[in-house]
Amino acid sequence: MRIPYQQFQQEFKRVLMTLDFPEAKAGQCATLFAENSRDGVYTHGLNRFPTFVGHVKASLVHPAEPELVETNGLVERWDGHLGPGPTNAATGMARAIALAGQHGLGCVALRNANHWMRGGTYGWQAAEAGCIGLCFTNTIANVTPWGGTDARLGNNPLVLAVPRAAGHLVLDMALSQYSFGKVSTYAAAHEALPVPGGYDQAGNLTTDAAEIMASQRGVPIGFWKGSGLALMLDVVLTALSGGRSTADITRSGQESGVSQCFICIRQPALHESVIEEMLRFTKSSPLGPGSAGIFYPGEQSLATRTANLAQGTPVNEAIWEQVLRM
Repeated sequence: MRIPYQQFQQEFKRVLMTLDFPEAKAGQCATLFAENSRDGVYTHGLNRFPTFVGHVKASLVHPAEPELVETNGLVERWDGHLGPGPTNAATGMARAIALAGQHGLGCVALRNANHWMRGGTYGWQAAEAGCIGLCFTNTIANVTPWGGTDARLGNNPLVLAVPRAAGHLVLDMALSQYSFGKVSTYAAAHEALPVPGGYDQAGNLTTDAAEIMASQRGVPIGFWKGSGLALMLDVVLTALSGGRSTADITRSGQESGVSQCFICIRQPALHESVIEEMLRFTKSSPLGPGSAGIFYPGEQSLATRTANLAQGTPVNEAIWEQVLRM
């Protein structure tokens, strides 16, 4: 079953307006959820929408506006007031873009935010504005530090984007080997992960997605390297925003009130010919056994977007019916 993008957006907006979202905020939030499904990130589009609605009803998410609380040169500190993660993040990136337009560089640190859903959204936002974008967030603890046995780190997604006329480069990665959205997809399909993605409850590395979901103990990318990077991103986030750390979020028992950072760089000359040569060189490698190809970050997302706009977006019918009944 496939649903047109506009229908997603309209239904999401309808539901949010029943939850006392102002029309403009309901429309913006609905658009961001719909775009995630449109681009193939179903775990953070339609599939996550009922959970988001549950968080609104539980007062973990409020239809609030973020507020500027401190300015230090090109760095601004904002308070998200537990508003919707996607709209708060879009506001943070928009402000970083504006600062970069004025000064060449801008940085917005946001505290008391909520889950931003697909982090790549804000990389695409920066690239569409002609900026290099960098953003990252912390999360509840669900990654085991290298050398440890229990989750003490967030998967702390990191996004890096570079504008490009033929298709923006957008890297969007969790610092766990697999994002927990991807792990949940494998678990729902009763499929094993291609490589170990976390630990079972006995502390053994495993490809069993259901075991990882049960233990909430992902393995960091690059083992000790990812462990160090996850920790340092958390430190930078709390230092800049004055917000909550992964430890604070975890002690609260809910992944709410997270800290985020949005950085933009505007450089008129991005040496496009050099970038194209780098991509050609990368793609010139012979393919390995079973390889579907070599893709730059964002390439497959753009292809999925084009296909889903033309054909409609595939949906989990049970979840779609749940949304229609809301």
